[in-house]
Amino acid sequence: MTTAPNGQSIVTAAIVVIGDEILSGRTKDKNIGYIAEYLTNIGVDLREVRVVADARADIVSAVNALRERYTYVFTTGGIGPTHDDITAECIAEAFAVPIDYDPRALAILQERMTAVGAEMNEARMRMTRIPAGAELVPNKISAAPGFWIGNVIVMAGVPAIMQAMLDEVAPKLTTGTRVMSETVRADAREGDIGTELGDIAKAFPDVSFGSYPFFDEQRGPNTNVVIRARDRQRLGEAKAAVEAMLVTVRAALGAPA
Repeated sequence: MTTAPNGQSIVTAAIVVIGDEILSGRTKDKNIGYIAEYLTNIGVDLREVRVVADARADIVSAVNALRERYTYVFTTGGIGPTHDDITAECIAEAFAVPIDYDPRALAILQERMTAVGAEMNEARMRMTRIPAGAELVPNKISAAPGFWIGNVIVMAGVPAIMQAMLDEVAPKLTTGTRVMSETVRADAREGDIGTELGDIAKAFPDVSFGSYPFFDEQRGPNTNVVIRARDRQRLGEAKAAVEAMLVTVRAALGAPA
């Protein structure tokens, strides 16, 4: 966690999405957007996302780079029962700790298999291998746990399971000052306001501004300006500056006020 000059706390995060199926396009990722919105709502800034193949060196490199840079790293994918589910082994390598069948995870999965009448075979046993020193992340959907070691939180790739795991870890996360946002409809093209919006951004260095073009069926090309800040007063001041700028721009263009 870092502290901004105005005393506001900033907690950062990154995501490592693991899986050949994501990179090939066979599976469409549904986790990045969900995690991003979830973290924003609790006061954690998502700063980076990497998508890596089921390759040991790539996973280890990504996790080690990101865990040094951010408060938390969330990984999704690669903790299932198949031969290419190597995330747990890679995390152990990244932290330079041994990995073995974890009696806690084994007990959880054995209970689940007994309940559903399934065999605790070699493939399912793979899901009980946990790096030494890791805390288990409960899985209320299918029982096989994720885990948390250092500042790295390892979760399943299946969206429903990932979401359940995120709900489990969220109360334990350190959170910062939440970013608030306002959206202003420009009723002007993005190119019409680009310079003026840049000037406002320079005047409000502690506020984030984004312009997002869209097509209005009645008025044609249009733009939404999104203003983001941690301080409500500064957010209001920045919004007022944007609205005043838009009035001036629209008048110069001869557009309706």
